[in-house]
Amino acid sequence: MLDTATYTPRFKALYQSAIRPALKEEFGYRNDMQIPRLDKIVLNIGCGAEAVRDSKKAKSAQEDLSTIAGQKAVVTKAKKSIAGFRVREEMPLGAKVTLRGDRMYEFLDRLITVAMPRIRDFRGVSGKSFDGRGNYATGLKEHIVFPEINFDKVDEVWGMDIIICTTAKTDAEAKALLKGFNMPFNS
Repeated sequence: MLDTATYTPRFKALYQSAIRPALKEEFGYRNDMQIPRLDKIVLNIGCGAEAVRDSKKAKSAQEDLSTIAGQKAVVTKAKKSIAGFRVREEMPLGAKVTLRGDRMYEFLDRLITVAMPRIRDFRGVSGKSFDGRGNYATGLKEHIVFPEINFDKVDEVWGMDIIICTTAKTDAEAKALLKGFNMPFNS
Protein backbone atom coordinates (compact mmCIF):
# COMPACT_ATOMS: atom_id res chain seq x y z
CA MET A 1 0.00 0.00 0.00
CA LEU A 2 1.30 3.47 -0.88
CA ASP A 3 1.58 6.07 1.83
CA THR A 4 -0.41 8.82 0.12
CA ALA A 5 0.76 11.48 2.59
CA THR A 6 4.36 11.28 1.33
CA TYR A 7 3.86 9.91 -2.21
CA THR A 8 4.33 12.30 -5.14
CA PRO A 9 3.73 11.13 -8.70
CA ARG A 10 6.90 10.86 -10.77
CA PHE A 11 5.76 13.36 -13.43
CA LYS A 12 4.65 15.88 -10.79
CA ALA A 13 8.10 15.76 -9.21
CA LEU A 14 9.68 16.07 -12.68
CA TYR A 15 7.54 19.13 -13.41
CA GLN A 16 8.45 20.85 -10.15
CA SER A 17 12.18 20.06 -10.27
CA ALA A 18 13.10 20.34 -13.96
CA ILE A 19 10.31 21.50 -16.27
CA ARG A 20 9.22 24.63 -14.35
CA PRO A 21 12.74 26.14 -14.14
CA ALA A 22 13.39 25.31 -17.81
CA LEU A 23 10.15 26.98 -18.92
CA LYS A 24 10.83 30.01 -16.74
CA GLU A 25 14.24 30.44 -18.35
CA GLU A 26 13.08 29.69 -21.92
CA PHE A 27 10.14 32.11 -21.95
CA GLY A 28 11.54 34.67 -19.46
CA TYR A 29 8.66 34.63 -16.98
CA ARG A 30 9.06 37.06 -14.07
CA ASN A 31 6.39 35.51 -11.86
CA ASP A 32 6.14 31.78 -11.02
CA MET A 33 2.38 31.90 -11.57
CA GLN A 34 2.97 32.69 -15.27
CA ILE A 35 4.70 29.35 -15.82
CA PRO A 36 2.36 26.97 -17.72
CA ARG A 37 1.17 23.87 -15.87
CA LEU A 38 -1.22 21.02 -16.52
CA ASP A 39 -4.79 21.89 -15.58
CA LYS A 40 -6.71 18.69 -16.38
CA ILE A 41 -6.86 15.70 -18.71
CA VAL A 42 -10.22 14.67 -20.16
CA LEU A 43 -10.70 11.13 -21.50
CA ASN A 44 -13.65 10.27 -23.71
CA ILE A 45 -14.93 7.12 -25.38
CA GLY A 46 -17.77 7.50 -27.87
CA CYS A 47 -19.55 4.25 -28.69
CA GLY A 48 -21.58 5.59 -31.59
CA ALA A 49 -23.70 3.12 -33.55
CA GLU A 50 -22.83 0.21 -31.25
CA ALA A 51 -24.50 1.98 -28.31
CA VAL A 52 -27.63 2.58 -30.39
CA ARG A 53 -27.96 -1.15 -31.13
CA ASP A 54 -27.00 -2.34 -27.63
CA SER A 55 -27.36 -0.11 -24.56
CA LYS A 56 -24.86 -2.27 -22.60
CA LYS A 57 -22.00 -1.04 -24.83
CA ALA A 58 -21.94 2.39 -23.12
CA LYS A 59 -21.78 0.63 -19.73
CA SER A 60 -18.88 -1.50 -20.97
CA ALA A 61 -17.06 1.62 -22.21
CA GLN A 62 -17.66 3.29 -18.84
CA GLU A 63 -16.16 0.33 -16.96
CA ASP A 64 -13.09 0.21 -19.23
CA LEU A 65 -12.55 3.97 -18.95
CA SER A 66 -12.90 3.82 -15.16
CA THR A 67 -10.25 1.07 -15.08
CA ILE A 68 -7.86 3.11 -17.23
CA ALA A 69 -8.38 6.38 -15.34
CA GLY A 70 -8.47 4.98 -11.80
CA GLN A 71 -11.57 7.06 -11.14
CA LYS A 72 -15.25 6.55 -11.94
CA ALA A 73 -16.26 7.63 -15.44
CA VAL A 74 -19.69 9.06 -16.23
CA VAL A 75 -21.92 7.86 -19.05
CA THR A 76 -22.51 10.52 -21.72
CA LYS A 77 -26.03 10.79 -23.10
CA ALA A 78 -27.53 12.20 -26.29
CA LYS A 79 -28.66 15.81 -25.93
CA LYS A 80 -31.36 15.53 -28.58
CA SER A 81 -33.03 12.95 -30.78
CA ILE A 82 -31.73 12.29 -34.30
CA ALA A 83 -34.12 10.05 -36.22
CA GLY A 84 -31.66 9.32 -39.04
CA PHE A 85 -29.22 7.72 -36.58
CA ARG A 86 -31.98 6.13 -34.45
CA VAL A 87 -30.79 8.15 -31.47
CA ARG A 88 -33.27 9.26 -28.82
CA GLU A 89 -32.79 12.00 -26.27
CA GLU A 90 -30.99 10.83 -23.08
CA MET A 91 -29.78 7.63 -24.79
CA PRO A 92 -26.33 6.56 -23.43
CA LEU A 93 -23.71 6.96 -26.16
CA GLY A 94 -20.31 6.81 -24.43
CA ALA A 95 -18.31 7.69 -21.33
CA LYS A 96 -15.98 10.43 -20.14
CA VAL A 97 -13.79 11.21 -17.14
CA THR A 98 -11.86 14.31 -16.06
CA LEU A 99 -8.56 13.81 -14.23
CA ARG A 100 -6.94 16.47 -12.06
CA GLY A 101 -4.12 16.56 -9.51
CA ASP A 102 -2.07 13.44 -8.80
CA ARG A 103 -4.28 11.13 -10.90
CA MET A 104 -3.71 13.42 -13.90
CA TYR A 105 0.08 13.16 -13.55
CA GLU A 106 -0.12 9.38 -13.03
CA PHE A 107 -2.24 8.97 -16.19
CA LEU A 108 0.10 11.15 -18.28
CA ASP A 109 3.05 9.07 -17.03
CA ARG A 110 1.32 5.80 -18.04
CA LEU A 111 0.22 7.26 -21.38
CA ILE A 112 3.69 8.43 -22.43
CA THR A 113 5.90 5.70 -20.93
CA VAL A 114 3.67 2.60 -21.17
CA ALA A 115 0.70 2.97 -23.55
CA MET A 116 2.19 4.92 -26.48
CA PRO A 117 5.15 2.55 -26.96
CA ARG A 118 2.63 -0.34 -27.20
CA ILE A 119 0.80 1.23 -30.17
CA ARG A 120 1.41 -0.61 -33.44
CA ASP A 121 3.40 1.35 -36.08
CA PHE A 122 3.74 4.30 -33.70
CA ARG A 123 5.66 7.23 -35.17
CA GLY A 124 4.80 9.86 -32.59
CA VAL A 125 1.82 12.15 -32.06
CA SER A 126 1.04 15.17 -34.21
CA GLY A 127 2.59 18.42 -33.08
CA LYS A 128 -0.20 20.35 -34.79
CA SER A 129 -3.13 19.23 -32.62
CA PHE A 130 -3.16 22.33 -30.42
CA ASP A 131 -6.25 24.54 -30.28
CA GLY A 132 -4.54 27.95 -30.24
CA ARG A 133 -5.01 28.41 -26.48
CA GLY A 134 -2.49 25.89 -25.20
CA ASN A 135 -4.67 22.77 -25.07
CA TYR A 136 -3.67 19.54 -26.83
CA ALA A 137 -5.97 16.84 -28.21
CA THR A 138 -5.02 13.40 -29.47
CA GLY A 139 -6.73 10.09 -29.95
CA LEU A 140 -6.03 6.39 -29.68
CA LYS A 141 -7.54 3.82 -32.05
CA GLU A 142 -7.47 1.07 -29.42
CA HIS A 143 -7.95 1.45 -25.68
CA ILE A 144 -6.33 -1.95 -25.11
CA VAL A 145 -2.82 -0.41 -25.22
CA PHE A 146 -3.22 0.35 -21.51
CA PRO A 147 -1.93 -2.48 -19.31
CA GLU A 148 -4.91 -2.16 -16.92
CA ILE A 149 -7.22 -3.58 -19.58
CA ASN A 150 -7.32 -7.37 -19.65
CA PHE A 151 -7.28 -8.20 -23.35
CA ASP A 152 -9.09 -11.53 -22.84
CA LYS A 153 -12.11 -9.89 -21.17
CA VAL A 154 -12.59 -7.12 -23.76
CA ASP A 155 -15.78 -7.53 -25.78
CA GLU A 156 -15.24 -4.43 -27.95
CA VAL A 157 -12.13 -2.39 -28.80
CA TRP A 158 -12.86 1.32 -28.34
CA GLY A 159 -11.10 4.35 -29.67
CA MET A 160 -10.60 7.15 -27.18
CA ASP A 161 -10.00 10.89 -27.17
CA ILE A 162 -7.43 12.45 -24.82
CA ILE A 163 -7.52 16.20 -24.24
CA ILE A 164 -4.70 17.73 -22.20
CA CYS A 165 -5.66 21.17 -20.88
CA THR A 166 -2.87 23.49 -19.75
CA THR A 167 -2.69 27.01 -18.36
CA ALA A 168 -0.40 28.05 -21.24
CA LYS A 169 -1.47 31.10 -23.25
CA THR A 170 0.06 29.96 -26.56
CA ASP A 171 0.62 26.69 -28.38
CA ALA A 172 4.42 27.15 -28.26
CA GLU A 173 4.35 27.32 -24.45
CA ALA A 174 2.09 24.26 -24.22
CA LYS A 175 4.28 22.29 -26.65
CA ALA A 176 7.38 23.16 -24.60
CA LEU A 177 5.55 22.00 -21.44
CA LEU A 178 4.56 18.66 -23.01
CA LYS A 179 8.05 18.18 -24.51
CA GLY A 180 9.35 18.48 -20.94
CA PHE A 181 7.28 15.38 -20.13
CA ASN A 182 8.86 13.64 -23.20
CA MET A 183 5.65 13.67 -25.23
CA PRO A 184 6.71 11.96 -28.51
CA PHE A 185 5.89 14.65 -31.08
CA ASN A 186 6.63 13.69 -34.69
CA SER A 187 6.96 17.28 -35.94
